[in-house]
Amino acid sequence: MSDFLAMGGYAAYIWPAYGLTAAVLLGLLVATVKGLRSVEATARALEATRPARRRERAPRGAAIASEATASNKAAGTPAGVSEG
Repeated sequence: MSDFLAMGGYAAYIWPAYGLTAAVLLGLLVATVKGLRSVEATARALEATRPARRRERAPRGAAIASEATASNKAAGTPAGVSEG
């Protein structure tokens, strides 16, 4: 075991490199979690200030009309003119 810890005589270089790597990774984890919590708090605050939306029911046939309008736009047909 002591041979492993000695790292073939390079322990003075290897163990500090491992320690520095672990410290950087831990710092990145802490910064990421803090940033995530900050963004979540901002999102909650923005959602709390926004008025509740009310979903309106579309009249019957509105979906068919909107599909026809979308297909006319895709085909380059002017609004109100059907291809039929």
